[in-house]
Amino acid sequence: MDQTTLSTFAAAFGLGLSLIVAIGAQNTFVLRQGLRREHVAAVVLTCAISDALLIVAGVAGFGTLAERLPALGTVMRYGGAAFLLVYGLMALRSAWRGGQSLDQTGGTATPLRRTLAICLLLTWGNPHVYLDTLALMGAVSAQYAHKTAFALGGATASAAFFTALGYGARLLAPVFARPGAWRVLDLAVGAVMIALAATLVT
Repeated sequence: MDQTTLSTFAAAFGLGLSLIVAIGAQNTFVLRQGLRREHVAAVVLTCAISDALLIVAGVAGFGTLAERLPALGTVMRYGGAAFLLVYGLMALRSAWRGGQSLDQTGGTATPLRRTLAICLLLTWGNPHVYLDTLALMGAVSAQYAHKTAFALGGATASAAFFTALGYGARLLAPVFARPGAWRVLDLAVGAVMIALAATLVT
């Protein structure tokens, strides 16, 4: 792997990780499954494959459209920046308000089929995932020549994050039982999102 390809992979990995780390229904679901140690492998694999498919579609599709409609890159870049700014401000507002905590109560085990159905709904039914993968990742990928490396970097970031979240949840259980931990994470997410928005604009 040459230096240019490696830098493209690293850029996509960093962007993908920054986008996916934002607290949302999908991440909370994966975290809860990890805390309960229930169907973790199936949930992690479902999320990772779904993200990989969307990222590849975004990188491939946006590149074709960008060639035919040169102005689309500018529109998507500023649109993505606006989305990141709003998302970052929402995270900062959540950090300011506080009050979040993770319900770790186990209860009865949920069947695998139902668990996967919920996971797919939270993944494919979330409009943010399309903005992150098809729009934003696709828009940023237009400036890189190595499309495969970019898609691979984004998909690897997603797989690494979900794996760490699902299997590392047991270590985070005492931490996220406290609302203060969510406030710190929301604050960090907000700062990253706003910084990314500024990068896209400048």
